[in-house]
This record gives sequence, structure tokens and C-alpha cells, in this order.
Amino acid sequence: MKSRFINNLFYFFKIPPEKGRKRPSRYIHMRRSIAVLFIMITIIPLTVMAGINYHQYRETLKKEMKTPVYSLVNDIKYAFEIFIEERLSTIKFISNAYTYEELENNEVIKNIFRALKSEFNGFVDLGMVNEEGVLVSYAGTYDLLGKDYSNQESFKEVRVKGNYISDVFMGYRKFPHIVYATQRLAEDGDTWYLRATIDTKKYEELVNSIDLGPESDAFLVNRKGVLQTASRYYGNVMEKTTLDIPPVTHGTFVREMKDNDGREVLAGFSNVHTDYIFVLVKPKSVILKSWYTLKSEMFFILGISIIIIVIASIRLSNLVTNRIKMAEERRETALKELQHTQKLSSIGRLAAGVAHEINNPLAIINEKAGLMKDIISFSKDFEHKKEFLQHNETIISSVSRCRSITHRLLGFAKRFDISFEKLDLNQTVKEVLAFLEKEASYRHIEIILNLNNNIPEVFSDKGQLQQVFLNILTNAMGAVDKGGRIEISTYKDPKTKMTAIDFKDNGHGMNSEVKKHIFDPFFTTKNGQGTGLGLSISYGIIKKLKGKITFESHENKGTTFTILLPEEETYESIAEEEEN
Repeated sequence: MKSRFINNLFYFFKIPPEKGRKRPSRYIHMRRSIAVLFIMITIIPLTVMAGINYHQYRETLKKEMKTPVYSLVNDIKYAFEIFIEERLSTIKFISNAYTYEELENNEVIKNIFRALKSEFNGFVDLGMVNEEGVLVSYAGTYDLLGKDYSNQESFKEVRVKGNYISDVFMGYRKFPHIVYATQRLAEDGDTWYLRATIDTKKYEELVNSIDLGPESDAFLVNRKGVLQTASRYYGNVMEKTTLDIPPVTHGTFVREMKDNDGREVLAGFSNVHTDYIFVLVKPKSVILKSWYTLKSEMFFILGISIIIIVIASIRLSNLVTNRIKMAEERRETALKELQHTQKLSSIGRLAAGVAHEINNPLAIINEKAGLMKDIISFSKDFEHKKEFLQHNETIISSVSRCRSITHRLLGFAKRFDISFEKLDLNQTVKEVLAFLEKEASYRHIEIILNLNNNIPEVFSDKGQLQQVFLNILTNAMGAVDKGGRIEISTYKDPKTKMTAIDFKDNGHGMNSEVKKHIFDPFFTTKNGQGTGLGLSISYGIIKKLKGKITFESHENKGTTFTILLPEEETYESIAEEEEN
């Protein structure tokens, strides 16, 4: 492809022929004019369109790249709010469903806590605090019963607000946790507070549910910028984040900014239950990765398109001048093919004559060698007698080999009229392969035989079948590369009730255009090396033999030719149908 393109360019831009040459200069001028015009009317609109698309997509991407971040932040915000509301509502329900006396009972609150843990994950413990701030009942793994919470922020806040959600802190438990608390005002005027501890891992799990890339980050902070969950790049839990957190009162917004490492990032912020701010940070390089990929692909496609246009222009400009040349070449090729066919016919007759002539001296040599063997065998022992017998045996075996070759040659060339007989299809295939085994061995072509010994005899002409098989196998060996593979299979076809033989190769296969003309006379893909008659003749022979020939081929995967041959009864029924 590359060399052909270079040759076309050289041919297109070369200096016009001098005066007196056969090729007129007007053809070169016409070729160049058509090519230049075609390139201009295609490349200019293509380039303008690519530039407009480039600009529009870039502007649209700038506007739309915030949308995924905005949606993702909103989704996690709602997940946090559902989690918080669900746990807080559960605590409120318990405080309203039970009296002070019931919740004061340690066994009762332990039963409530067991039921709570079975239905909701994340709870660490549960306790009730009286009006003085003392923990009067407790269910959990820590020794906290009787602890005084009156000076803690959670007690002060819940008395004022009625409900309280703490930041992550250490407290009596000495590990990071969160407290949810709610106030209960009884009808008799008594007040108490139900207090539950939530594991901070639940917050971490909600944040980790986002499918983030290795360069992105997501975390939860309080209003002071203290991290409530761990961050990859901006601090640990209970530390103040290094990222600049803007004031967030309500809703969700996305901002372009630079982080503490100087990276350009897109950061999304959202208020969560008035107490927290959820933050999602994505580097611009990650978000714009698709744009960079698309930009490269656009330039690549544009470059390929320009190359294709140039090639098409050159080919189109050459089309007019090449038409006449192609017509002349086809006429000359047809004449050459007819001459070649006549030569093949003459060679066949000559081969038959040569085979007959060779058989006569071979018979004499065989008889004389046999006589010499008998004389030496029955004579007295003498020096080198054993060596004479060995050499004599070599002569006889060589004569036998020559005879088998001439007999096979005669089998192809002795007649052209069809003569039907019952044939062993497997044996016929093996005889044909004897002609090709040397070439197959030289080219390291593997020939695999899958011959079914249970197939019936076919009713056909042996010489004609050998010619067909030889044509197909020759084409298959030409189609495969060195070290290729040809597989021959025989079997009984259940649909047609005929005996079938497949010739399957792993060669370069055929495209759709070649498939249309594969059985046409004088059609060849061998660039002048073939006659274009092999498959056409084979198709005619199989038709005369009342059989069928089909093929299946895929480019770069190989070709399979299938021949269906009738038995004697099937042949007679087909012949009767054709006569009627």
C-alpha cells in the first residue's frame, strides 16, 4: 500500500513527457487538474468543519464538566441525610415510645439496644441521661453507667435545641465516635435525654461508596473545617483540612480552584443536615482526560481523512487514462490465456505419449534386472555377490517407482470423455496427494487427512475427479503461506444424502469481489501467473458428474471448498429428473 502510494505520487508530479513520446501531455494535465480540484473541494470543508467542531465541543465541555461533580455531590449528600435522619428518628421514636421508668431499667434499655442493633447497623451503645446530666441506664461495652455529662457540650446543646448531632470526638471511649441525642419532655414535667453513639466507620463507608479515581478525593468536614472522615490529600480525621472551604449555607455548588499543592481542581461542596459539609475534589486533568483523548482522535481522523482524500484524488485522476490501458491489457491477456490453454492441452497429449514411450524401456529394464537377479541368485558364490544383488534390487525398486509415476500421469491424460465407475473417494484423494507431497514437504505445508472409512463408494469418473482435486489443492497451496495448513475431510452429507469432501486451508481467503467471479473463465488473482481456468473447468466437470461444488471464504482466515458427489442410485435419480 505504501509503495503504491509513493509510486502514484511520483507518477502524478513527474515532468510532462517530451515531444514525440506516445503519452500525450494533455492526459497529465487532466490528471493533475482533477486531483487538485477534488482535493480542494473536499479538504477545505473538512478542515473548516473539524475546526468548528473542535471549538464548539471545547466550549460545551467547559460548561458541562461541572454537571457530573454536582450530581455526585448531591447523591452523597442525600445518602448522608437519609442515614442521619434514619438514626435520629429511631432515637426519637424510642424516647417517645417508652416512659422514664422503663428506660431507667437497665435490662429494658439493653433489650431495646439489642433490637436496635439487629435492625440498624452503626450503633455502638445507647443510654439515658437524667435532667441532672447523669447516665442512669446504659447498654454497651463500656463502663459508663453513672457518668456525669452535665458539663459536656452534647448535654448543653440538646437542652437548648432538643436534638443534637456531635462532631467526631474522643470522649470517655478514647476512640473517634459521633453522638446523636434527643430530649424528651414528659406530661408531668420530667425531662430526660436519650443518647446513642454512632461508629464513624459508617460515615467512611458512605464516602467510600463513591467510585473515585486514584487522584480524586472526597470527605466530610464540620463548619470549622475539621475533618469528620479521612482525606487522601487534605488531612486526617479530627484535623483541620488544608483545603480552603468556602462558607456553605444551603444547596450545592461547584467551584474551580487550586489546592494546597497548586493543582487545578474542580471542587463540589454541599451542606449536609446543617452540621456538616460534604466535599468532592477532582483534578481538572482527570475530568478533561476524555477531551484530550477526543482531541487526539479528531486530529488523527483528520490526518487519515486527508491522506485518504489525496490517495482517492490521485486514483480518480488516473482512472480515465487507465481505462484504455486496462481494456488493451484485458484483450492481450485473453489471447495469452487461449494460447496457454492450447499449450496445456498439447502438454497433456505429449505427457501421455512420453509416458507410453517411457514404459516400454522401463519394462525391458525391469525384465533384464529380474533376469540378472535370477542368474546371480542361482550361481555359485563369488566375491561381491551380495553387493551385486543389493544394486540389482535398487534398480528394480527404481523401475517400479518410475512405473507408478507414469501410470499416475496416464490417469490424468489418457482420455477426456467421461467414464463412470464406482470409486473409493479416499483412495482417489491419496493418489492426487502423491503428486503434491514433494511441494508440500518443501514448503512445510501440513496436510491433514480426516478420511471417513465408512463412506459409500461414489459413482463418478476417476480421471476427471483427480483433475478437479488437483486444481483445488494447487490453489490451496498457492493461497497458504510457508508453514500453512490444508485439511481434507470426507463424510456423508445428511441433507443431500451425497458423499462430501472438504478442502480447507488457512490462507489469505477471498474478498467479496473475488467471490463473485471465482468460477468465471480467465478470472485469476495470481497477477498473470495463472490461467484463470482451473476452477471454471472444475465447476463444469462437477456439474457433468451430477455433483455440487460450493465454497466459503473469509479474508485472512482461509477458504473451504466442498464437493458433493452422488452414489450410483442417487446419480441415476438425478439423471432421470434432468431428462424429465
